[in-house]
Amino acid sequence: MNNYSEKGLLPAGLADMLPPAAAAEAHVSETLMKVFTAYGYQQVKPPLIEFEEHLLEGAGEALSSKMFRVMDPVSHRMMGIRTDITPQVARIATTRMKQDPRPLRLSYSGQILRVHGSQLRPERQFTQAGVELIGSSEISADAELILLAAEALGTLGIKDFSIDLTLPTLLPAICHELGIDENRAQNAREALDHKDAAQLDNFGDDLSPILNTLLQAAGPADTALAALLKLELSGKAAEQVADLEKLVQKLKTAAPELVLTVDPGEFRGFEYQTGLSFTLFANNVRGELGRGGRYHLVDGETATGFTLFLDSLMRAVPKVTEIARLYLPFGTEQEIGLKFRMEGWQTVAGLGNEDSSEAEALRLGCTHLLTMGDVIKIA
Repeated sequence: MNNYSEKGLLPAGLADMLPPAAAAEAHVSETLMKVFTAYGYQQVKPPLIEFEEHLLEGAGEALSSKMFRVMDPVSHRMMGIRTDITPQVARIATTRMKQDPRPLRLSYSGQILRVHGSQLRPERQFTQAGVELIGSSEISADAELILLAAEALGTLGIKDFSIDLTLPTLLPAICHELGIDENRAQNAREALDHKDAAQLDNFGDDLSPILNTLLQAAGPADTALAALLKLELSGKAAEQVADLEKLVQKLKTAAPELVLTVDPGEFRGFEYQTGLSFTLFANNVRGELGRGGRYHLVDGETATGFTLFLDSLMRAVPKVTEIARLYLPFGTEQEIGLKFRMEGWQTVAGLGNEDSSEAEALRLGCTHLLTMGDVIKIA
């Protein structure tokens, strides 16, 4: 005897996506790819699984603990199921498309799988869609990506979102300038990331005041920048703050309606970023909508990109109140059905004689009925 309850049970973090959610996610993915294409980003489609060492090169190294691994029975080499598509696009850029002119603009959409979820994202399998801009170190490249992400969200009808800018390598640069040892610098970074104000006072007179300033600076972009500039930093730390200031100015000029915040101490989730980074949030939506930033390819080439998480986007896009489905009674000519589909209708054809076409249409979840050549809405 089949145990249907047992068959329906899936591992934690994995789920079946049923109608109409599956169609809604497909629509979101298609919409995003159209926006990316309109900006000149060319789509690539890397495989779901490939040799482990390739997935762990460069930016992928930070994701090692999240990867499922299997033995390839053909090559007898370890393979990994991708946990993030960005490292794969980086591999494509440095191999198959190494000779293509820079800056190289690539886009992608696909499923990823992780060993474990997080507190904010317990899902272990979900869809990513994003872009990578490879071969430009200009601030205008960072601005282009953030404006593209904002336009993509707007096209989906998401309005109440904010862009949180961060510099994950700022504190390491400050510690290097001050001659702080690596262990102390790492502890300081973790304390700042956890917003542990009490612990920040335990790093000495040279570092604690800076840590407290970075903590208090988190907030609206103008306020944060003013606080960061008062630190009078030098070297690479000063360069990063200057780049942040330029980026904020470019974004405010191009899209003054954007809600920009800055958190100079945030670095979790930005393990492979090497410069300006950002996270997208929406009001009353669990988890971030996406994130992106600067990183380096294996060959040292500079790149920047972002990834949008479709599970979060699905919680943020406006709900569709009704999907119009037209029932075509049994015997309706193919040409008639084609006409309605060309007009944008979803059609459901009857497959046998029915006592009541309206009752059958209701049973199959249709909202409209074709009768005597006219379309009527079913009460």
